[in-house]
Amino acid sequence: MQVSSLNEVKIYSLSAGRSLPEWLSDRKKRALQKKDVDIRRRIELIQDFEMPTISTKIKVSRDGQYIMAVGTYKPRVRCFDTYQLSQKFERCLDSEVVTFEILSDDYSKIVFLQCGRFVEFHSQHGHYYKTRIPKFGRDFSYHYPSCDLYFVGASSEVYRLNLEQGRFLNSLQTEASESNACDINPVHFLFAMGTAEGKVECWDPRTRNRVGLLDCALSSVTADTEIEGLPSISALKFDGALNMAVGTSTGQVLLYDLRSSNPLIVKDHHYGLPIKSIQFQHQLDLIISADSRIIKMWNKDTGKIFTSMEPEHDINDVCLYPHSGMLMTANEAPKMNIYYIPVLGPAPKWCSFLDNLTEELEENPESTVYDDYKFVTRKDLENLGLAHLIGSSLLRAYMHGFFMDIRLYHKAKMMANPFAYEEYRREKIRQKIEETRAQRVQLKKLPKVNKELALKLIEEEGEEQQLSKKRKQKNLPSLLKDDRFKVMFENPDFQVDEQSEEFRLLNPLVSKISEKRKRKLKILEELEAQGQEEEEEPEGKASDAESSESSDDEKGWVEEVRKQRKLLRQEEKLKRQERLKEDQQTLLKPQFFEIKEGEEFRSFKDSAKKQKLMKKTLEDRLKLEEKLGTLNVSDTTVGSKQATFKLKKSEQQRKQQEAEKRHRQERKTLRRSASHLKSRRGRGRLFH
Repeated sequence: MQVSSLNEVKIYSLSAGRSLPEWLSDRKKRALQKKDVDIRRRIELIQDFEMPTISTKIKVSRDGQYIMAVGTYKPRVRCFDTYQLSQKFERCLDSEVVTFEILSDDYSKIVFLQCGRFVEFHSQHGHYYKTRIPKFGRDFSYHYPSCDLYFVGASSEVYRLNLEQGRFLNSLQTEASESNACDINPVHFLFAMGTAEGKVECWDPRTRNRVGLLDCALSSVTADTEIEGLPSISALKFDGALNMAVGTSTGQVLLYDLRSSNPLIVKDHHYGLPIKSIQFQHQLDLIISADSRIIKMWNKDTGKIFTSMEPEHDINDVCLYPHSGMLMTANEAPKMNIYYIPVLGPAPKWCSFLDNLTEELEENPESTVYDDYKFVTRKDLENLGLAHLIGSSLLRAYMHGFFMDIRLYHKAKMMANPFAYEEYRREKIRQKIEETRAQRVQLKKLPKVNKELALKLIEEEGEEQQLSKKRKQKNLPSLLKDDRFKVMFENPDFQVDEQSEEFRLLNPLVSKISEKRKRKLKILEELEAQGQEEEEEPEGKASDAESSESSDDEKGWVEEVRKQRKLLRQEEKLKRQERLKEDQQTLLKPQFFEIKEGEEFRSFKDSAKKQKLMKKTLEDRLKLEEKLGTLNVSDTTVGSKQATFKLKKSEQQRKQQEAEKRHRQERKTLRRSASHLKSRRGRGRLFH
């Protein structure tokens, strides 16, 4: 079972893991389960919950006992009984199924819309009747009060088939050239259909007249979306009496109130793929929309993302099990995925053990693989003295650094800084003492880290307080008292380096502004040393400094930047000169190279020869190889060329071959001498 978490929402994938072949015997399956941990830990919620190649549609019966799925190849429908946790039956069909509908509470009445314009009816025993519609169908809906089937497809007409009378009725003539999706409202039975022109037409089945028209293509275009073509309607779903969700072919979902022509919310999937399925989750007021790549769950009132899932294979359909947190998908893969999200609701009755299982997993979370590894950068490796391990199996490159074993990291850190624990202990003791001091009555003091920044914030807060008093506004919270920024004034690692190049270039006027604060800081430190409070603001010098300084114009700012750049160049030049002096003073030491066992040292010119050889063209290199005898080029009967290469043997391989050759010669001589002795003994016996 795989567990993922997004926005603190746990998603359990119940179909993760390898599946065993059907033709394996029970004995071999048990043997595999003993050997393989992944197979032993997998959860097979419903036995053989898969299709031979792909699955296209998946639905649940109204009583919740049966799950039906269609797929290929060959075209077939499979029914799974949740009470038995296994397959109920399988029926093969003549052509692929576009969509299907379960008309009864169980599996006794099913209608299939197939690719070849066929409409096939199945009863409890199997195939019942087959008919044909004039044009290729793409979707259909069932109108329960009148027992009418409404078919939409590659035509401007909506075909009506009455199941009570057993005949076609007069079609509904629409303005659309083609229709892709349709749905019937479960409350007032309004029929809505989505067209290829990006419009939704609403019809009243009682009067067979159009009562509304929505232009969704125009409403789906917002400031952030990039539309290349005209969006068409790809999915349609009603929620209650007044709400309707529409999915477009460009990846937008629009939520409408039927009393308004403008959408309440426009949600973009940002993949540009057609919306395949839309479901409503009423417990948390969520909309579950899916394209072929991602399933998104978002709040229908605010549009805020609740969570999302990206399966390994493309999605064809999504089915939410009623009144539970279980989600099933039909994919471009044999296995159909089952997800359990405890936040959405409890597990169904037929698999109530999932609640106990997930609770145990949350109580005892397993450590991930990365808990045993430490991520380090190249600079960290240099500080630890492990830079020579780069390229070895002890370090695994990842993004801008490496993963290394946490035990090796602790050992190296202990060797590099053996007194790290003592420093950590002293720091903890200091923090405890500071915490106890904070409980006493103390004077207002500046923090030890980033004093100038703290002084700047205090000055700005004083000015803002004066302005807020004049405007009668509420005071904003102080950054110095905010726990989120507390570490910035306590940890020395967050100290602002004013001598760095970035600071001096990005803050060209900081030198003039900081002079004022440094003077004030010096005065405050003197007052603290004398035991006076910081609240008594010094008069005279600070006010004179404030009056003497004025804001610089753009010309002064440019001059200051140039001045800083000039100083940086001079400092860089001095550093280069110092490095040159150090290089001149250092003595060159001889370097020693170790030669591998079995190899002989020839010369340092081999690398130069190899570089020259690599600069030559392919033709020149082939001629050279032909001269050396490592390449043989011959003509074939077809008229093409055949090149045969011989690998160059190293010195070690050559010595090994010579040793093997000597060994074979010795054995041959031994066999000859043995046969000679036998022949001599045979002659002696004859003479005897």
